[in-house]
Amino acid sequence: MNEFLGLYPAWLEPGIGAGWVIGFIATIHVLFSHASVGAALVFAWLARRAVTANQPQHIDFIRKYGAFLLIFSYVLGSVTGPGIWFAATIASPRGISALIHNFVWLWATEWVFFLIEVAGVYLLVYLAGRVPVKTYLRYCTIFALSSVGTLLIIVGILSFMLWPAQQTWYQTGGVLTAFFGESMFAQLSARFFFMLTITGVVGGFAAAKTADPAEKAYLARTLSGLGAVGAVLGAASLCWFVSTLSADASIVSATRMPESFEPMMWAALAVTLIYFAVTAWRPSVMNFPVTALATLVILVMGLAPGETAREIVRKPWVAGGFVYANQIVGRDVPALGVKSELPVLAEKGFLATHPFVPENLRKPQTKWERLEAGRIVSIAACSSCHSLTSTGVRPIAEYFPGKADAAGIKDWLSAGLYRGHIAYMPPLPVPEQERGVMSEFLAEIIALQKTDPQQAARIAVKGFPKEAVQGEQP
Repeated sequence: MNEFLGLYPAWLEPGIGAGWVIGFIATIHVLFSHASVGAALVFAWLARRAVTANQPQHIDFIRKYGAFLLIFSYVLGSVTGPGIWFAATIASPRGISALIHNFVWLWATEWVFFLIEVAGVYLLVYLAGRVPVKTYLRYCTIFALSSVGTLLIIVGILSFMLWPAQQTWYQTGGVLTAFFGESMFAQLSARFFFMLTITGVVGGFAAAKTADPAEKAYLARTLSGLGAVGAVLGAASLCWFVSTLSADASIVSATRMPESFEPMMWAALAVTLIYFAVTAWRPSVMNFPVTALATLVILVMGLAPGETAREIVRKPWVAGGFVYANQIVGRDVPALGVKSELPVLAEKGFLATHPFVPENLRKPQTKWERLEAGRIVSIAACSSCHSLTSTGVRPIAEYFPGKADAAGIKDWLSAGLYRGHIAYMPPLPVPEQERGVMSEFLAEIIALQKTDPQQAARIAVKGFPKEAVQGEQP
């Protein structure tokens, strides 16, 4: 009887790759969510000033900005948030499972904070000018604290995706042991300050509608100062975060990070500071078209590279330093009763232990069966990080010479990757037969991509037509 591993069918997205689908949704969601948290702090500040400095006109700005956030953050953000859950659950079910099993009560707490946020933003919009200013200030303060609470919890969970806060977690378990670590505080600092930068930009949508020139000038300069300080301190916090990386993550960062990342970050910082300097000097510049352009620049030059970098440095892991990106459990976690699946994989391979492998391919004999088995093993082992087509994230064909044959590919698979000596890839300790069928499939698909990329893409997704494979005997 086979000893099946708890693996799920792989999500093979042939166009752009599952990683890009998640990344696209997540990057947009970060813009929406961070804008709401930063705005909550601005609301609390302005409401306090409305009380202490007798500036009731600030309440009208809070109402306008809150109405904007209802759509921008709490409608669009509430769509993209479940979108991330849906996409990530399909792409990485065991990774999501690891997060839920470790942080189920923290997730529940985060949802309580989020419900307070949703109710709070409605109260701020519809009670503006209808309740005493001091009461309104209390609402703003509760809204701000709830927003920061959601940020704190999410960042702690995201930091666990890189590695647990303390190495003792593997032996002892415990939410706090997994949650609080140097990386967590560095990430929290970076996200908090960049959140202020996003707020400084997005707040321009509401400030642009302010009719009173004096009030608009004050708001523009407040948002600009807040955003500039956030950009500078956020960049410093990012450097702090880099200093917290483990040795393996530092190697991955040095070898796999795009060369454009550092110049893009410096360019984003420079453009951001210039924008805030201009809007502070000339508040009239803070209008709808300019704010929309600045928001797009922040999204493309700042958030997208930053989220991409975070995903890169945690490879080859996807959660807690024990679940690999290809869903294989790569180390023992006694605290959870979890054992590494690498020994089972080394002994029996994917074909014998993956529950969704067709029975006729568990022991391939004919050439067609070997090619199909190679495709299935390649999907299970590689497709979470590599595209099997010529498009998408890190096409696998780019990792081999143009004239690579099955023997050469097998030698490569049997070297550092087989022994787990490649820092940014999960090891591939599968039996020799599976390395053989993988190499045969990869050689066929790489050759076909040169002559007929569309057919190669169809085969990568749907498999080889049996009638098209010559030489049916092994």
